[in-house]
Amino acid sequence: MIRAREGDFVETREGLIFDVKGLVHPPDRVVAYLRYLEDPSGVRGRDGRKYVKVYSLSDREAILRRIYPQYIYYDRIFDEWLEGVPNNLIAMHYEPQLKVLNFLKDQPLNDIEKQALMLIQSVHDVSGVPFEKFGISGSLLVGLYTPDSDIDVIIYGRKNCRLAHEALSYLMDKRERGFSRYNLEDLKKLYEFRFKDTWIPFSDFCAVENRKSMQGKFMGRDFFVRFIIDWNEVMESYGDRIYRGVGYVKIKAKIENDEDSIFTPCEYAISNVKILDGVNVASPPIKIVSFRGRFCEQARRDEWIIAQGKMEKVIEKSGEEYYRMVLGAKPTDFMIVKPGG
Repeated sequence: MIRAREGDFVETREGLIFDVKGLVHPPDRVVAYLRYLEDPSGVRGRDGRKYVKVYSLSDREAILRRIYPQYIYYDRIFDEWLEGVPNNLIAMHYEPQLKVLNFLKDQPLNDIEKQALMLIQSVHDVSGVPFEKFGISGSLLVGLYTPDSDIDVIIYGRKNCRLAHEALSYLMDKRERGFSRYNLEDLKKLYEFRFKDTWIPFSDFCAVENRKSMQGKFMGRDFFVRFIIDWNEVMESYGDRIYRGVGYVKIKAKIENDEDSIFTPCEYAISNVKILDGVNVASPPIKIVSFRGRFCEQARRDEWIIAQGKMEKVIEKSGEEYYRMVLGAKPTDFMIVKPGG
């Protein structure tokens, strides 16, 4: 069994590179989504081969269904078709923590690698989070970056994540050590990049994205920090809960608890739920979750939100049942903050 988690990458025998999603996986495969594949027209290179990066979820699925259908499967626990790599087809497992340790060794680094290490050093100095609890993900992890690539950093462990999040907020608010929040032009570019995959009005987009402390600029380069609970904090194993999709809904609700909003997967406890459109369920959903980093820090406690996404019934081993909303599978999924009750 491969022990992989959010932020890791796996490479198949055909040379396809997938990014791992979530913390709970079937025993025979890793839930992961296509990210890079070989293509002579690609602008990314490694070991004499050219690669392209696949951005949207719909494009990833279309490529796999057309050429590599073995990496799409129906998951009986999650009750949906997912992308996943069987363990026996994994040729390489890329681990973000090991990449940081490699960078810390006495070896020459190029400009973007140096910047990534400087970012980690800065957060380490302010937060006190040990270096072994940092990871480097994304294109840097698999050696397929370009001169304009983002820096994707991971922090592991609840306490470490909260300390690092506070440090990032301080560094960006004070504009220290090369950190800064996105300006309006940066937000326009980010909005254009995400528009195809998650649509919300630009004004609502700016309202939430500008206050996030997990993303911004470092020495002029975009960065994104993903906060992941550590292995000893994962309280769910595959099959402990069963998930059943019941339809697509739009709701209005109040955020009761946002303590886990910085983590991937993120979670928001909600109350005062009103179904605005879509399927009606026996009881209102008690939480909103997402496996996509873009929905982290989307709303804060006591704020009112409007959200649209998949409604699921969750069935515990004990027989207890409740409903939750899951965001991120469709471009029409969203969560926006709306002032007032």
